Amino acid sequence: MVSAVVLINVQRGQVNETAQSLLEIEGVAEVYSVTGEYDLVALLRLQRYEDLSEVVTTRMVQLPNITNTNTLMAFQCYSRADLQQAWDIGVE
Repeated sequence: MVSAVVLINVQRGQVNETAQSLLEIEGVAEVYSVTGEYDLVALLRLQRYEDLSEVVTTRMVQLPNITNTNTLMAFQCYSRADLQQAWDIGVE
């Protein structure tokens, strides 16, 4: 599984509409509206690295309200669920 985070700027007043459109793209798992330099953060979960190119450079650029993106590829995922599973090994 390939994971990536895409930081997105959109045209003023188009955050909700753009977030909903992003969720229609296969591979976009979650979209958050955020404060700061970016308007939206999209979490991508894809089967292959080649799918990342398709989603970001082909599908996302077709959305007219997106003005800029910055894509961060994830090397490894750390989560509380993983930590809890490690502590629960052998506990029944």
